Amino acid sequence: MTNMIYTAMPALPKKHHTNAVVLPSEWNTCPLSSIVEEISETVGTRKIETISISAGIGFVNQAEKFGRELSGKQYGKYIVLHKGDFSYNKGNSNIYPQGCIYRLNNRTEAAVPNVFESFRVSVGNPDYYEQLFLSGFLNRQLYSKINRGVRDNGLLNLKGKDFYSCEVPYPPLAEQERIAEILIQCDRVIEVKEQKLDELKQLKKEFLRKMFPAKGCDTPEIRFPGFTGAWEQRKLIDEVTSIDTGKSKFTPQKSGVYEILGSTSVIGYDDSYDYEGDFLLTARVGANAGELYRHSGKVKISDNTVFIKGEQLDFIYYALLHFDIKRLSFGTGQPLVKASELKTQDIMMPVDSDERSAISTYFSNLDHLITLHQRELEETKTYKKTLAKLLLTGIVRVQG
Repeated sequence: MTNMIYTAMPALPKKHHTNAVVLPSEWNTCPLSSIVEEISETVGTRKIETISISAGIGFVNQAEKFGRELSGKQYGKYIVLHKGDFSYNKGNSNIYPQGCIYRLNNRTEAAVPNVFESFRVSVGNPDYYEQLFLSGFLNRQLYSKINRGVRDNGLLNLKGKDFYSCEVPYPPLAEQERIAEILIQCDRVIEVKEQKLDELKQLKKEFLRKMFPAKGCDTPEIRFPGFTGAWEQRKLIDEVTSIDTGKSKFTPQKSGVYEILGSTSVIGYDDSYDYEGDFLLTARVGANAGELYRHSGKVKISDNTVFIKGEQLDFIYYALLHFDIKRLSFGTGQPLVKASELKTQDIMMPVDSDERSAISTYFSNLDHLITLHQRELEETKTYKKTLAKLLLTGIVRVQG
């Protein structure tokens, strides 16, 4: 009986071990240097757009990223990329600690710093290798080659010859093309979902602007049918139960960063105080200073985090989003918003409570829709990441 079972079982695909990863026996491996050409063309006296690489984003205009051109006297030594060329930024980041590789897809040509390793794929399918690099396939090999104790102008200490000695898989060309086609289709789906999410966020931004009175006005540009009359200016402190900082309620117990509805800029202290009902929090660190978050129940907050407590905070929350309390933040090291500042602020409110409820319900439903699209986008990205790992290493095979 056992022999019959083994006879009926399909043969497992043959694998072979490489310096990079275990791959199907039909796949070859080769050093990166054997399938790419290093690019040495320099800008010289030509005027070409200078770009840099931003981890998680790709190529960005240098002046837009840094607020100014950084090339200076080195501009003539910058490397010229043409559409389809690749560049490896050896700068480490939280997203890509071993650096990142991107392909120039949305420009005809551009100039990148000569400290980047720039190359073009001359053997094999460039689309396949773009997906391979984006998947982080080289990370393990790069990690072993990088001298992490030494930096050169903030860059990882990795020589060009070590980078190009990394091994990459070389499936049959027809399979490369099919794998690339599948993953590119995933990218297109992700792009459509990102566009939809951006449209919803922009819609919310526009309606926050139009459904609340502009500065100096007492009525909004857009209003639900049946509501008339001027809005009233009221003190924020009079419309909520309290506006305080964590320092007034919490004793520091431990350090650590905790998430508050997507914010990682709220420092965690004691979480033993359990609020009844909803409350609002402002983040206090860096670019997120003054961002507003809704929460209920137990929470870890810092002594500088402002929390706003009240029984019915729906309308207040959206009114403060329109007000944009981020503009009250101050400080350069760790910008923050003071509770005392918020206590003196005025907000515009409709007299009719039904109008406040209608506005809150509209934006609450819009937020719910945004959350659903955000979740769907993240699930699609996770699916693509998993699929890429399976296809790019031959765990799952496709017919060319």
